[in-house]
This record gives sequence, C-alpha cells and structure tokens, in this order.
Amino acid sequence: MNKPVRRKAREKVDLLIVNADEVVTLAGDSQRPRTGKQMQELGTIRDGGLAVKDGRIAAVGKTPEITKVFKAENIINANGKTVLPGFVDPHTHLVFAGSREEEFQMRVEGASYMEILSAGGGILKTVKETRKASAEKLANISDRTLDSMLEHGTTTVETKSGYGLATKDELKILEVTRRLNQMHCMDLVSTFMGAHAIPPEYKGDILGYVRLVVEDMIPKVSEKGLAEFCDVFCERGIFNLEQTRRILATGKNYGLKPKIHADEMSMLGGAELAADIGATSAEHLLFSSPEGLKSMADKGVVAVLLPATAFSLMMGRYADARLMIDFGVPIALGTDFNPSCWVESMQLVIAFACHFVKLTPAEAITAATINAAHAIGRASEIGSLEIGKKADAVILDAPNHKFLGYRFSVNLVDKVIKNGRLVVDKEKPGGLVFLRGTE
Repeated sequence: MNKPVRRKAREKVDLLIVNADEVVTLAGDSQRPRTGKQMQELGTIRDGGLAVKDGRIAAVGKTPEITKVFKAENIINANGKTVLPGFVDPHTHLVFAGSREEEFQMRVEGASYMEILSAGGGILKTVKETRKASAEKLANISDRTLDSMLEHGTTTVETKSGYGLATKDELKILEVTRRLNQMHCMDLVSTFMGAHAIPPEYKGDILGYVRLVVEDMIPKVSEKGLAEFCDVFCERGIFNLEQTRRILATGKNYGLKPKIHADEMSMLGGAELAADIGATSAEHLLFSSPEGLKSMADKGVVAVLLPATAFSLMMGRYADARLMIDFGVPIALGTDFNPSCWVESMQLVIAFACHFVKLTPAEAITAATINAAHAIGRASEIGSLEIGKKADAVILDAPNHKFLGYRFSVNLVDKVIKNGRLVVDKEKPGGLVFLRGTE
C-alpha cells in the first residue's frame, strides 16, 4: 500500500501580490549603478508576484511559483497591472514656505532665472518666507507635499536645506526634515545646502558667507547629525569652483558626503569638480563639457538629471543624456521639487525624460529607481524588487512599463506599498490608507 505524499506546508507571509501582467524587478548587481545598455535591462516577469514578510521582500517570481510556496491573508490581485519598485526621488528642496507664481509670469515674459535672482526674487524670496515660518508650519506644509508624492508612487525622497541661509534657519529646516522622517511613512534622506545662494545680509561679501558656512553651519549640522550629504550651487554669480571645493571639502572632513549643483546655467567645470572631489552625484549638468562627463564616468559619479527644471525655467535646453550614456555615466532622475519647479510626480519626470532628454522608458525607469537609489546611497535597501530589500513597490493601472512616459496626463498609481504596508489604495475612499510612521 502506497503511503500518501505529504505536501510541505506553505509559509505564511504578511502580503502577497499576484497575477501582475508585468513585474519590473530591476534585479541585478546593486553594488554599482547601471550604465550604458544595462539601463535597458528591467528584469520583467510576466504573470508575476511578490511575497512580503516583516517589511521585506521574501520572494519574487511567477505567480504559480509564489503561491505554491507562500500563503497570506492579505492578497492583492494585480491582474491587468504593472508592479515596479517605488520611485526614488534623489533631488528635492522639500522644506520651504510661500510660493513664487508671479515669477512664472515673469519667465513667460522672458526674464531669466539669474535676472529674477539678481532682483531679489527666486531663492531669496523663498528664504524670506521660510525664515519667518515656524518649524511647525514648515512641517505641516511639507507633510502635505509628501502625501502628494506618495500618491504618485514615490517612496523615498532626498531633501535639501538651503532656504534658510543663516545658521539657525538652516538648522530649523534640517530639524523639520528629521521630524518628517519620523512622522511620515516615507523615508527621507537629508542634505545640507547652506550654500544655495548669497543671503541679502552678505551681499558683496561672498567670502564672508563661505566662512559662515564652513566655520559655523557645517560643524553644527555635523554635531547634531542632521544631514548625510553636503551640496553647493556651483554657478557663475553664486559660488565659484574654488568656493565650492572649499565647502565640499569641509563637509567631507565633517562626515558629509559631497553632492554638487553643476553646470546648470553655464559651463563652469562643475562636472570636473564633482569627479575630482569624489562626489556621490552631480545634478543638472545642462552645460557640462564632454571632458567633465568622461571624468564623472571614470569616477562613477551619478548624474542626477532634472528635466522638469529645464522645462519650468523655459531654458530651451536639456542635459545631453545620450552622450552621458555613450560615455558610461550612470544617470538618475529627480523632480527638483521647489517653489519654481512645483512638481511632485516622478511619473511626469519620466515622461519629460523620454520626450525631451530622449531616454527610453526602460532607461527612465532605471534612472528613477535603482540608479536614483545609488545617487543617495540607498541601493542596498531600495530601488529594485529583490529578496531581502525593503518592500517598497508601486502598482500601476497599466498593462506594462511602457505606459510610463506614454500616458502622462493622469496618475497611473493604483496602490503603493511602503515597508511592506499598503499606504495608498485608490480603491479606498480618500486613497491614502496609511501615512504616519507612528501608526
């Protein structure tokens, strides 16, 4: 008499996502960002699924394979939909008060960014409003922005200071960032950017302000553990190469990893400096020289491209992404959310990257996920759907990844999972079902 075969009991997990038309995993080597043809490799799985346990990914694969091994009370049927890693936004200026809609009209009428700044507008107008605002007010404003970003599929955000430009106000912004990181379900990565502009009280004394940044701001930011990175707006009329190097070198001495706003308005040599100083990333890069880009490729500096910024400033020029890819520069994408580029959606940035920067949808998705994670030092934890990584995932109401960039007039997000928890569900009233890290 044959003995009955005992089937192995299925392992219980917290959440199963099954039957997805397409799962975009971005699986691969997380030790280095993707370059060249690697940016086209999405690792897609048809009829795919995920198993999630304790906030981490327990399995990724075909739905029959997943359901054979795992079971859960919470099951999301993603039939007709696409699952991909949560978007990573590696460049924002999240915390500020006020708005600058009147400057939009000025740009329509032909005023340039630098002309508006020289007249006391731009960053300086926002500095005035942000200095007046309480920490509580700044937190409330920024909290709502994070809600909007989350609804559009972003699960991790880098955020820069830079609208204080005085020690107490820069610390206030960074302390608000820390508070937001504790209270909101999204993960925030903090960057100190006291060198964002020259404040009015230091007009005509740039060196005096640089001394304030390196001798007072950076030591206090480091002592309080308020930032991981240090960034500088390196541009003609703002901070030159020598001043930028001094600030970033001081930041490195205090444990702050360098980033740089480079070659946004003119070819100044910011890309070369980013490579020379060992920056994690260089941002904007509209006017970077071929030599500078080659240096970045050699040193593995991530190029964070911000096409929404060039669009909003009506510059008529975008970073040369195709040349960067040819050179082997790793490319990431960010919103550059700020009062003059009020964009909360990485989906729109992906569309702009396809239409204006000429990235393919696959390249743009890579740039908005795993490469963006590299740009903020988080690629070992996020940016791809792989066993052991944080369960940060977005479910799009679209049958495949090519709808990103193609259908850009609506929010394609159906659901968002952050750290293994369902935080956005468009099928629920209000859509946002979990937001606070303390719940």
